[in-house]
Amino acid sequence: MKHIDRFSDPENARILLSMIHSEARGIKKVVNLMEVCGTHTMAISRFGLRGLLPENIKLISGPGCPVCVSPNSFIDKAIAISKLNDVRIATFGDMYRVPSANSSLEKEHSRGAIIDIVYSPLDALEIARNKTREKIVFLGVGFETTAPLVASVIKYAKKYKINNFAVLSGHKLIPPAMEALVKDTHHSIGGFICPGHVSVVIGARPYEIFPKNYGIPCVISGFEPCDILQSILLLLEMITGKRAISVKIQYSRCVTRNGNITAQKMMDDVFDVVDSEWRGIGIIPSSGLAIKKQYAEYNAEHVMNVETKISHDKKGCICGDVLKGLKTPRNCVFFAKKCTPQYPMGPCMVSSEGTCAAYYAYERR
Repeated sequence: MKHIDRFSDPENARILLSMIHSEARGIKKVVNLMEVCGTHTMAISRFGLRGLLPENIKLISGPGCPVCVSPNSFIDKAIAISKLNDVRIATFGDMYRVPSANSSLEKEHSRGAIIDIVYSPLDALEIARNKTREKIVFLGVGFETTAPLVASVIKYAKKYKINNFAVLSGHKLIPPAMEALVKDTHHSIGGFICPGHVSVVIGARPYEIFPKNYGIPCVISGFEPCDILQSILLLLEMITGKRAISVKIQYSRCVTRNGNITAQKMMDDVFDVVDSEWRGIGIIPSSGLAIKKQYAEYNAEHVMNVETKISHDKKGCICGDVLKGLKTPRNCVFFAKKCTPQYPMGPCMVSSEGTCAAYYAYERR
């Protein structure tokens, strides 16, 4: 605890804030710093960091919530699979209540579909061991953080011939989404606060395209208040020229330049990199993970042929623009009125990493 306490010490935070304000006085424009991690979004709101920063330094949230960026097409496919006979869906809790225009897993559960909330794909595999007369379909949602574990579970199922288990892969890769936002002409991103958990797996190298090709500094940050404040300070020092624009690893107690090679290999063994649809952004080239042909019997899309209707976000929901950092929840006429955690209109209010959920919990007033 002594080690962790250093990163949430109020005196350290005051010193860092003083340095941030001093650095910001040398910047004669508004600088948008995007955090690309739902855990960072929640921490920034919970610690009240947004209101402590200089007026010309703005924190904007990006597409860092895996449940939130899953498009309606994925949700509708999961719903269609849940309606099949002798099928049991296993999913993380956040996905359970995400609405599409047609339905939600929660609603289908109330109508008789069998939905299990699990904390790990290993739980889903255990259900498959115990429910041999049912087909267990795990909803593989997440970034590079969760994909290696899902890959290892698929390999295990194949090795031990657990044939009533399959995965509907909605896994996505963070750096291609960041690059898509940089190329968006509506954006003016001055720096990236890069995701700590994802970076434990992929390391710092995938972010090097941003300083090299776009002149945008990046800092991989931890999740305590002083972690985030130090990351903001490092970004400002690069913007003002005190440091060379590059990728800095603030979260050095967990992240290395090359990342976790074993986890990367596990993903490469099981998944192919493919184009993928992101809610609010559209198709991003080489941003998704599809299960390889040699594991086709564990690919729910391959073994279960279902038809889905095209559905759209509920009219007026601005979740897509929130995920792109173009708007905040306060710009939404439904926020904290018609749209609440109890009655969500979009996934950004459902997920524990969603921007709307963060604002609702900590920044409504």
